[in-house]
Amino acid sequence: MEKTKKASDEKVSFFESKKGIIFTGAVVGIIAIILVALGNPKTMGFCIACFERDIAGALGLHRAEVVQYIRPEIIGLILGAFIAAYAGKEFQSKGGSSPITRFFLGIAVMIGALMFLGCPLRMMLRIGGGDLNAIIGLAGFAAGIGVGIVFLNKGFSLKRNYKTSSFDGYIMPIFAIGLFILLIAAPAFIFFSKEGPASQHAPIAISLLCGLIVGLLAQKTRLCMVGGMRDQIMFKQNYLLLGFVTIIVVTAIGNVALSNFKLGFEAQPVAHTDGLWNFLGMALVGWGSVLLGGCPLRQLILSGEGNSDSAVT
Repeated sequence: MEKTKKASDEKVSFFESKKGIIFTGAVVGIIAIILVALGNPKTMGFCIACFERDIAGALGLHRAEVVQYIRPEIIGLILGAFIAAYAGKEFQSKGGSSPITRFFLGIAVMIGALMFLGCPLRMMLRIGGGDLNAIIGLAGFAAGIGVGIVFLNKGFSLKRNYKTSSFDGYIMPIFAIGLFILLIAAPAFIFFSKEGPASQHAPIAISLLCGLIVGLLAQKTRLCMVGGMRDQIMFKQNYLLLGFVTIIVVTAIGNVALSNFKLGFEAQPVAHTDGLWNFLGMALVGWGSVLLGGCPLRQLILSGEGNSDSAVT
């Protein structure tokens, strides 16, 4: 019996273990603190929704002048996931799993995140900064996940995906490289905020490096904010849950150390105090993310692995 158990334990890599996910959560928390210290908005070391909004603005897809910047962290996340997947022989071009449904679910998730002013990852960072509005968001997030699980139990499915041409899988990494070129070249048709949240950012090289590190680790551990709660509720597994709990703990410690911790509802950075919209926004994010099979961070990582369905999302 002991030999069998030892053999089973040896098959589990570090990144598949609880130590691995806790380590990853700690690294994400530390990096988030570093990025804020070097220029990112407070409690916004990472925010997938906000950063993608900023990139959309930089490309001229919206004209809100305070949120226009090509965020290197997003570029790094995609390329980090690509490198990890390719090196680990996990890169595979695939897609075709209900793309239209995914597209509209992705829109719903983004709307919910922007209602709350943050993705699930930033929600954890906000909690770690003492923002009690994010606790209300967390309650909504949990409620939305619960509703999503009901949908799954009732038979909702986006169906399987299929192997596609190799080129499909490389589109997002190529797109990320293209964004980086535009960021460095800064042509006249790319917009950059001169004030507001998007004007606050860490140096490009550091932001890119931080994104690469988190992308690598997130790909190896399957780090996912919605997956943590979903797996705990459905399967009583706390592997992923440990990751985002660690993020909260580490960021809280870091914020206290740097005197950035502020407990309360009022005057929190890039946040609002409307509890109903905080709850409903994150409920929408939780519901949509469960149906999509992962939070915005997870979708971004999957797109780097060659999953064109996640790229659509």
